[in-house]
Amino acid sequence: MRTPIHTTKKLEKLIKKIVKPQSSGEVCGILGKWNATIFYVDRKKCWLISNARTQYVIILTDIKASDLRNIEDIFKNAFYGQLVYDGMITDFERIESLIGGLDFLPTDNDKKTTGFQNHRLQDLRLWHYQFGSLEDMPMKELSSRMNRMIIHLGAGKKKSDYTTATDAMKLLLNF
Repeated sequence: MRTPIHTTKKLEKLIKKIVKPQSSGEVCGILGKWNATIFYVDRKKCWLISNARTQYVIILTDIKASDLRNIEDIFKNAFYGQLVYDGMITDFERIESLIGGLDFLPTDNDKKTTGFQNHRLQDLRLWHYQFGSLEDMPMKELSSRMNRMIIHLGAGKKKSDYTTATDAMKLLLNF
C-alpha cells in the first residue's frame, strides 16, 4: 500500500527528484491522499502536510535536500508524534502499516485542501510574530492548535458537518 502526497508547484520544483509523474494506480489506505506545501520561517524550508479527508495537519521543519532520502521516516515519525501529542496513542507499527510507502505526485488542484492550507499558513505567520524565531516555535503545539480549530467537513450545512481535524482523524483511525 502506498500513500499519495500531492505537492504544490513550488514544492515540486524543489523536490523534482522524488516526484513521480503520475499515480501508480495502487490503492491508498484509509488515510487517503495528502497535500503538501512549502513555507519559510527564518529562511528555513518547512512543509505543511495536510490530509485531504480530515484536514489533519503535520508540520515538518527545516527540511534540507539531504533529508529527502529519509523523508518517509521523517513523515512517519512526525505523524506518529503529532498523533501522540493530540492524545491518539497507538503503536508505531500500526501507523507504519497504514501509511506504507510514500508517493510524491504533482499537484492535483484540490481547491478545498489548498484553501485550508492557506488559512493554516496565515495562522502560522501570526504565531511566527508571536514567538519570534523557528527555534522558539513549539511546532507540535501549533499543529495541535490548528487541528483543534472548528472546520466544515461534508456536503451540507448541518451542524454535524462541523468538527475538528483531530476528531475527524480519531473517527477515521477508530479511536
